[in-house]
Amino acid sequence: MFVDSHCHINFPELAQNLDEILAKMRRNQVGHALVVSVNMDDWPGLMDLVRPHPHLFASVGVHPDYEDVVEPTVQDLLDRAADPKVVAIGETGLDYYRLQEPLDWQRARFRTHIRASRESGLPLIIHTRSASQDTLAIMAEEDAALAGGVMHCFTESWEVAQAAMAMNFYISFSGIVTFKSAAELQDVARKVPLDRLLIETDSPYLAPVPFRGKMNDPSLVVHVAEKIAELKGISVKEVEEASTENFFNLFKKVLA
Repeated sequence: MFVDSHCHINFPELAQNLDEILAKMRRNQVGHALVVSVNMDDWPGLMDLVRPHPHLFASVGVHPDYEDVVEPTVQDLLDRAADPKVVAIGETGLDYYRLQEPLDWQRARFRTHIRASRESGLPLIIHTRSASQDTLAIMAEEDAALAGGVMHCFTESWEVAQAAMAMNFYISFSGIVTFKSAAELQDVARKVPLDRLLIETDSPYLAPVPFRGKMNDPSLVVHVAEKIAELKGISVKEVEEASTENFFNLFKKVLA
């Protein structure tokens, strides 16, 4: 079976068609999905969505793009992380693409999430865009390697991937790796070892080729696996088995 390690099926455009999405997952042999938190206000609704479904799991965290929202404390995250359905902290990180300095609040939020991850024993889901050096620096300063986690929707260089893997992080590829414009990222995908690789949709965004520009959902993670198999010159089955095993190795609470 395939696993979508990062999706947002609680977003309204997907949540309103949840039964159809779950059926499509079954047809494409996508056995599990991790529904990732982006803010604290929407977290209860996210939990209401995943709780009835044994193959759906959740994280807790606040996305770096969300500026004027409830700011979580370490204890806030720890309290929610105690829920059996919560298997990760995040998504968190740094994003300098959309927002302008001063961004001290964003860096402080990232540190809060790393500390909660270390204390809870749950892995981190890290988002980084146009901020890779500061992201890696804060990860090192806050001992993020003690928690481990995943660099989600990876779009950075091979050097950044190596630095993250050295800190006990997996590298997750989304539908972007299928885009014709993603030659550098495709080269990174060739180099990332199978035992450090995850696949995701980040749905409802970033639908893979041949669905680019359309609504994305977890069933389409199969196409990410197919592209990675093509790039590496291996079978889709090998990517499926490795990425699924990696998911369970990282998000250990799924099997608890």
